[in-house]
Amino acid sequence: MERPQIQSHATEPDSIDIQAFTDLEESEAQDQQNAQQNAQQNAQQKRAKPLKKLKQSAYDAAGYVQGPLKWAIALTASLGAILEVIDTSIVNVALTEMQATLGATVTEIAWVVTGYAIANVVMIPLSAWLGDFFGKKTYFVFSMIGFTAASMLCGLSINLPVLVVARILQGFCGGGLLAKAQAILFETFPPAEQGLAQAVFGVGVIAGPAIGPTLGGYLTDTLGWRWIFFINLPVGIVAVIMAVVFLRPDSKQHERSQQNVDWTGIVLLCIAVGSLQAFLEEGEKENWFESGFITLLAFVAVMGLFLFIWRELSTKAPAVDLRVLRHKSLAAGSLYSGILGMGLYGALFAVPLFAQGVLRFSATQTGFLLAPGALASAIIMVLLGKISTKVDARILIALGAGGTAAVMFELAKITPQTGTDDLFWPLIWRGATTVLMFLPLSLATLGSIPKEDVSAGSGFYNLTRQLGGSIGIAILTSLLAQREAFHRAILLAKLTPYDPETTERLSALTGLFQSRGFDAATAQQQALAVLSQLVNTQAAVLSYADIFRFVGILFLCSLPLLLFLGKGGAGAKAPAAH
Repeated sequence: MERPQIQSHATEPDSIDIQAFTDLEESEAQDQQNAQQNAQQNAQQKRAKPLKKLKQSAYDAAGYVQGPLKWAIALTASLGAILEVIDTSIVNVALTEMQATLGATVTEIAWVVTGYAIANVVMIPLSAWLGDFFGKKTYFVFSMIGFTAASMLCGLSINLPVLVVARILQGFCGGGLLAKAQAILFETFPPAEQGLAQAVFGVGVIAGPAIGPTLGGYLTDTLGWRWIFFINLPVGIVAVIMAVVFLRPDSKQHERSQQNVDWTGIVLLCIAVGSLQAFLEEGEKENWFESGFITLLAFVAVMGLFLFIWRELSTKAPAVDLRVLRHKSLAAGSLYSGILGMGLYGALFAVPLFAQGVLRFSATQTGFLLAPGALASAIIMVLLGKISTKVDARILIALGAGGTAAVMFELAKITPQTGTDDLFWPLIWRGATTVLMFLPLSLATLGSIPKEDVSAGSGFYNLTRQLGGSIGIAILTSLLAQREAFHRAILLAKLTPYDPETTERLSALTGLFQSRGFDAATAQQQALAVLSQLVNTQAAVLSYADIFRFVGILFLCSLPLLLFLGKGGAGAKAPAAH
């Protein structure tokens, strides 16, 4: 009986040693695997360290972004806005080439511009509601992707209908970029840093209308008109990636029930604003109210606007929250924004027309004429961003309005002999003084309203500037034609056979053409044609001078509105947190 016990005791230690050895091997293998995983994680963290450090920037108690992430957000938002603004004007210099390629008439090709403008102004006021419904980041990224894709479709267009539809899609997507970009900046930066943030945004908005024709003219002359759209692709792709990486994630509370969608308000907005924009774009070509189509557009715009306002003020969940106009600074600032749009886009509209129509500049030459002013705007914008939150915005706006008026009166001194040197410094000063209005006006209008109203306020503020530009261009175009006819009639009244100067000039020109081999009758006809051209040129110069005076007077008359604005950065209360 004892022997089996001895065998049992003899075999037990061997079993224990084998198990222990097996456990030890498994433990070592596990440790080795864990070490490899840790090494891989450390390597990944090391590679992602800059981005992780950037995205881990802290948010303060009011929800503002801290650290370098806020500047990445500012660059992302501004990049989208710049693309939208440049594409508003880049097409204008290429319309002739598009018309020839696509076999379109002047009236038909104009819808490439009109379609974009209508879609743009419809979407700007809806951007706040769409951002709330889908989420600010989601909507911005979607708009950026749509804008880039529509740009590619524009460049690939095989006929006019495809191009117009693509431009409308581009306008719908681009309309959300401008207002939403500014709202993102106001929600990202604390009040003390809003000056620099809005300066980054303002560089693109101010310089864009001048950069557009320059870039468009160069691309059209060298590569063809399709490249004014293809150039958006690499920039758009970079902007989409930056938006996905850097923009603040949407909160889970942004979703709204589809039952709250104000479809009636959206339809009325499209009818009202779309008809108004079409009225402004096409009115001059159709002789305004002499056309039944233009008269119908005006009636639809007025009735649609009335019904839209009634609807938005009576519904509990409006597509466009007009109640934000209860803030006095927003109401006054939006009105002033319309005037600023008239002056900004109106002056930029008149100068290229004068350069190309009177001075016979090419599109590229005209672009380079405007480029120094755009550069001056960018420099002053950055410098002003550092002090704008420390100075009463109303003072800066008054200086800007007065300075811009002075520049307009200086431009009104143009003559048929005016050249690039004569326009250089006035355009430099125009670029600088415009910034003194744009940046402080944004801060005075939006800086003091509650944070939850910034998106709606920004949409309405940008809408008034866009519509102001359209109204200004429409008024100035009509005024230009009327004043040119007026001055031409006066000048022709002085050209009579009984006027010694006229007789002497006609005789000299007739003799000049006879000396070149023309017979007497033909020489006299050529002389009369030269006199007619001189009259047309002088009438055009005088009408452009009237336009510049009108814009200058407009800015001086706008000064009383400053009494209703807030102080902006100086003394403005911080917007309330969500």
